[in-house]
Amino acid sequence: MHRRLFACLVLFLSFVTVAEAQTAASQQGGFDVKARQVYLIEAETGTVLFARGEDDVIPAASLAKLMTAATVFKALSAGEITLDTSYTVTEHAWRTGGAPSGTSTMFAALKSSPRVEDLIRGLTVQFANDACIILGEGMTGSETAFAERMTKEARALGLEKSTFANATGLPNPANKVTMREMVTLARHLETTYPQYMHYYIEPEFEWNKIKQRNRNPLLALNLGVTGFVTGFAEESGYSIVAAVNRDGKHLVLAMAGMESDKARIEETRRIIEWALSTFERRTLFKAGEVIADASVYGGDVSTVPLVAGEQVDVFLPKDNSQRLVARVVYTWPVRAPVKPEQTVGTLRIWNDKQLLREVPVRTAGSVGEGTLRSRALDALIELFFFWI
Repeated sequence: MHRRLFACLVLFLSFVTVAEAQTAASQQGGFDVKARQVYLIEAETGTVLFARGEDDVIPAASLAKLMTAATVFKALSAGEITLDTSYTVTEHAWRTGGAPSGTSTMFAALKSSPRVEDLIRGLTVQFANDACIILGEGMTGSETAFAERMTKEARALGLEKSTFANATGLPNPANKVTMREMVTLARHLETTYPQYMHYYIEPEFEWNKIKQRNRNPLLALNLGVTGFVTGFAEESGYSIVAAVNRDGKHLVLAMAGMESDKARIEETRRIIEWALSTFERRTLFKAGEVIADASVYGGDVSTVPLVAGEQVDVFLPKDNSQRLVARVVYTWPVRAPVKPEQTVGTLRIWNDKQLLREVPVRTAGSVGEGTLRSRALDALIELFFFWI
């Protein structure tokens, strides 16, 4: 009964929020980009700055290398391998991702034994397919087994749609990602493995007497880019995942569906410069500030105040004229007894038609069980709303 009532309330609140947001959107034209799929956030606050098609499932291409890196970094942090561990270059790795492949490669020689750190540089600086395969085969015995591990790691991180069939992202129908999940993955890399992020911005890497510049085209644009990777697939065009730290803003961007490498560079530069120049940080609620009151069933009082666990900041356009909408959604009613700091719902913040943030809300006090009479009255009220 309560689950059904909760679903109805959430649906009602969603309709109200979206309707208000769409009304505001009709009053203002917005910034746009040529990419078919886009997801851009300010990472420190989690504010969504631009989103379109962010949950579309598209071919992973070389964006899969982010998951390869995450799997390798986890193994390093767990002590499963070290930077000095070496793996032999198999014929499969050499032919599929090495010099004979005609793809991005670090030119690892057949039957040579590069160290894990060298392979990481090949992966992060040169986007090298042979480096990915060598790491996968070395860690799990086969690239297929490594890809299964990548998908398992993705699920553990909450990536529900992304799947991986190989370590490289080379064409395979099972290599699929979304822009939202690539941003989530990029944030995971930044926050969980900061000690390895410097590899992504090394200007060059030489292996087998062949020196290659970093293949990330954004590093030379003075945008404050700190990583990550580019990709291309016939079905989905040119794609990119990038992180930027500049002017007190930390942006993470994933885009796909662009028609050329030139368009990818131009559109990435344009959306980053737009975000850096257009938005400013604003505080909506201070830490501990009461946001709303939640109804309590069977308690000695009828409501309990709700607060966010931290200060709630968002990034908004400096000249923002849209209506900012905030809603608290929780399972109605909260049942007594209620303990302090009990997570009971979510604060959702909208600007225009864009959902900016979702923040957990917690109880700011305790509520004991009420008398038999008060509980009976609450039961009658709940029954009344159920039949409505």
